[in-house]
Amino acid sequence: MPASIFRPILVATLIAGTLDILAATAIALLNGRAPEGMLRTVASGPFPDATGWGGAGAALGLAVHFALMAVMVTVFVLAAARLRALSEKPLLWGFLYGLGTYVVMNLVVVPLRWPTAFPPSAVSVATQLFCHIVLVGIPIALVAAKHFRSRGAAV
Repeated sequence: MPASIFRPILVATLIAGTLDILAATAIALLNGRAPEGMLRTVASGPFPDATGWGGAGAALGLAVHFALMAVMVTVFVLAAARLRALSEKPLLWGFLYGLGTYVVMNLVVVPLRWPTAFPPSAVSVATQLFCHIVLVGIPIALVAAKHFRSRGAAV
């Protein structure tokens, strides 16, 4: 993987990851929950005991969140390096990628880890779709498009 590809991966990870975690923090606060608890829940995906780890569990949750985001970004950026259409229509492909990340996270990953913990509601589905599409998919696609357009679609 050429070194030049790391910049859009890093930039998109920081942008989408920050937007998404800020939204999750706001949602936690609006629902009367502490952001630290939400972050410990994120950490408990790969580390089930993290819910009892206090500040360290919250810090680990933030790291897990950005690691997951880096994976999501890397998949899109590598695909965009090979499929020019992804950079030519970033809003369309960002929308579709955000929808795809919603499906993978909410219909596969979360139910596998927490089968009954997060019953869906119309509000939670709408909120998650907004976050995955507007705060994750579209920013990732826009960063990738900017990178590949500035390099004539070369990696």
